[in-house]
Amino acid sequence: MTPLVLLDYASVLIFALTGALVASRAQLDIVGFAFLACLTALGGGTLRDLLLGRPILWIGEPAYLALACGAAVIVFFTAHLLESRYRAILWLDAAALSVAVAAGAGIALRDGAAIPVVLVMGVMTGCMGGLMRDVVANEVPLLLKQGEPYATCALGGAGALLAAHASGMTPGHAALIGAILTFVLRGGTLAFGWNIPVYKSRPPRQ
Repeated sequence: MTPLVLLDYASVLIFALTGALVASRAQLDIVGFAFLACLTALGGGTLRDLLLGRPILWIGEPAYLALACGAAVIVFFTAHLLESRYRAILWLDAAALSVAVAAGAGIALRDGAAIPVVLVMGVMTGCMGGLMRDVVANEVPLLLKQGEPYATCALGGAGALLAAHASGMTPGHAALIGAILTFVLRGGTLAFGWNIPVYKSRPPRQ
């Protein structure tokens, strides 16, 4: 199993856990848990594969679906043990973002996509599953919170992957570098409150 495939599996597992934890906060039934887990885990990768013209990951390999559903069942019976489910969601989401960005950008790079496409695929694979999860669960998406550098962290990780590849690394090893930097950036926002400037309206010029 290649490093990129391992990253895809890791991304599916961790994002599924976050989707199921969101379902627990919404007090859904087991089917709702599975739905949110699969939507979160597979949404970004599905869009990536559709746009790149690749076989959709969970259709070609149903083990991805089984993994997401298994994670949902585990969380259904254990979520009550967590003292702060929201904090757990944030840190699990940071880990999932890291591996998803690396998997998305790494696969696009391996397939010979242009640099802008690699960057977009990294950001989209990392962000879209969580965005779908939050919209369906009627929560403010992390991606759209004021000053939250969520997509910026994803873009930084995808850029690090490209830089590592340009230095002579294979797409798989470059993806690991991208994953590490993405987690460092996202972890920094959670631990230290890093944020980015936001637009502030000003009165029109006279």
